[in-house]
Amino acid sequence: MSSRPRVRVPQTASVGEMIQIRALISHQMESGQRRDSTGQLVPRRIINNFTCAFNGQPVFSCEMQPGIAANPYFEFTAKVAESGTFSFIWVDDDGSVYTDEHQISVS
Repeated sequence: MSSRPRVRVPQTASVGEMIQIRALISHQMESGQRRDSTGQLVPRRIINNFTCAFNGQPVFSCEMQPGIAANPYFEFTAKVAESGTFSFIWVDDDGSVYTDEHQISVS
């Protein structure tokens, strides 16, 4: 199963400006409560953790539970004081880690 992150971060901002960040990962979630055609429980497989950092400093993070929808989408704001890199990390139950990075130029 392929998981693909999609992130939107403005390319430029003014010092101290609040910017809007959008992050979505295409991921078919499995709650661990559904049964397959033979009656066996389908193992849980969800993105259980999402974090965003700017120049190594945490900006946003959350833990997800089985009730989370497929393709989790997050929208949040951050205040930027300098140019740098936003790093995004999603962690799956099976240990898979998906990452993305975006640069922003602040003037």
